[in-house]
Order: sequence, then structure tokens, then C-alpha cells
Amino acid sequence: MHLKVCCIASRAEAALAIAHGASCVGLVSHMPSGPGVIDEAAIVEIAASLPKHIESWLLTSLRDADAVVAQYQRCRPTTLQLVDALHTTEDYRQLRTALPGVLLVQVIHVVDDAAIDEARAVAPLVDRILLDSGNPRLAVKELGGTGRTHNWEISRRIRDAVGKPVFLAGGLNAGNVAEAIRAVAPAGIDVCSGVRTDGQLDPARLAPFADAVRQG
Repeated sequence: MHLKVCCIASRAEAALAIAHGASCVGLVSHMPSGPGVIDEAAIVEIAASLPKHIESWLLTSLRDADAVVAQYQRCRPTTLQLVDALHTTEDYRQLRTALPGVLLVQVIHVVDDAAIDEARAVAPLVDRILLDSGNPRLAVKELGGTGRTHNWEISRRIRDAVGKPVFLAGGLNAGNVAEAIRAVAPAGIDVCSGVRTDGQLDPARLAPFADAVRQG
């Protein structure tokens, strides 16, 4: 079970997450809304400081392949987390061709049953699917970090349908993550607000969360 701790804001937070078993750290670039945004200079510094076995996930809201490639080249993460859909299928193909060694993770926001078809359609174009609780249909898009759970029954149906590893995010905390793992059976868990206090990564919340993931 992968543990991804998102909204990492410093090298110290990254080290704390890794000490508690994180195999992936999330670095949030510009977003239309939500927590955890840091500037690209900080993303570069944190990503470069990580041990080789730790995945650095750049969260990007860009939707054009050329723009995503340019951002990758500035930041050099191991993984691109696409929090919104790219404009066209060709954008995904272009991204794969330009960045053959980079893991591509598509976020699907589980608003309703339409998420199942969205996930099936994009799964062949990416390496992993991440299920979250945003809402890209709003005038100001929610693309993550909402602190809300979603319908895990839909998430399980997606997990069973896509044939790619699925990560689960959205409102997870030490009190509900074991239930979420049982319900969805994901390959990984992603957390931001559930392990923070006043925006800061909190070892008193992170430790029981990581224990629950290991036991789940």
C-alpha cells in the first residue's frame, strides 16, 4: 500500500512524511482553489532533496501538453498528477511521447456515476488513477484538497473497471482510512488535510494515520 502525503511545503515536511512511511510526496503548483500551493522554486528544492526511492508528485492544473511539459522541465518531479483533464486525447499522447520515463496520474473527481466512464476513458493513456472529491464543474474549479469524502462505492467500481493502480483521496483521516481501504481496495492512499493542524503537517495526526494505513 503506497502512502502519499500531499501539500508538502518544505524539506522538513517531506522528511517527516517519509519518516512515517510515505513513499510519495505531493507538491502543489498553482491551482484555482484549495490548500498547499507553493512556488516552483520550492518544488524544485524539495523534489531534488528526496531519496531516490521516494516519488515526487507535481500537482498541475495545466491542461495543454506543451505547458505541462514545460512545467515538468522546470520542476523535474518523478510523477505528474494531472488534477484536471487535458484538453484532448492527443495532449495525453504528446505528454507520453515527450516524457517517456515520467509517471502520469490522472485525477478523477468522483462527483457522480459519470466518473466511472471518465476513468475508463483515460485509463489507457496514463499509469495510475487517483480518485478525489473535487468538483471541476464549478465556476471556480475544485481540483483537490476539499477535506470531503465521496461515494466509495463508486470508487470501488472504478477501481474494478480501469485495470490500472488506483489511489484514493478525499477527506481521509485516522478514523476512516481503514474503512476506506476495505471499501475500495486501492493501491495507495493520498492525504493532505487529514494529517495537518492549522495547515502544518502534524506528527500527532500523521502517526496514527500511517498506522491505520499499514493495518488496513
